[in-house]
Amino acid sequence: MRRATALALAAALVGCGNSAAPRLAPPAAGSDWRRIATPTDRERLRSWRQTWQRALAAARRAAPDAIAAQGALFDYDRALDQPIPPAGRYACRVYKLGARQPGQLDYVDYPPFVCRVAVDDGALRLEKLTGSQRPTGVIFADNGLRAVFLGVMILGDEARPYPYGREPARDLAGWVERIGPARWRVTLPQPAFESLLDVVELVPAG
Repeated sequence: MRRATALALAAALVGCGNSAAPRLAPPAAGSDWRRIATPTDRERLRSWRQTWQRALAAARRAAPDAIAAQGALFDYDRALDQPIPPAGRYACRVYKLGARQPGQLDYVDYPPFVCRVAVDDGALRLEKLTGSQRPTGVIFADNGLRAVFLGVMILGDEARPYPYGREPARDLAGWVERIGPARWRVTLPQPAFESLLDVVELVPAG
């Protein structure tokens, strides 16, 4: 069962960036993310709070005004009910907190990009459509305050992602939370590149 479900998620992630690529069935609605997540990603999700505290402390030293200006976005105890964003197009901003390696920046923010949340054969897919780093994956229900994102990172001009679980450096796992009336975030602890924590803010596109 675990292998079959993992293969289903891998199929869901193949071909996201190329409309000509075959679209295989994503995991069925209600799939348990724990049966799909790799051991590395389960550990990332378990240790999210320690990672967030380290990353936030470093970012606050580097850019205290920028951190304060975002209010609830970087408050790791902020979570409201209805954590799953509805289907639609979103303006999404990426914030990178805490340097992963010496010489890298402890705080980086980017202008808004375009993201999409869409239902695909019973699974809820989140895709970042523009930019040189484009997370894409599936949102799974977890509890009343948080959902789980499992996916992969598409880089540069790549037309399609690696299947989830095949290339560990591309795998992503994060928590999805609602932090305002129409404001969500996806927090990705310990991504393979650049930062200790990526925070993706989602607001409906105007």
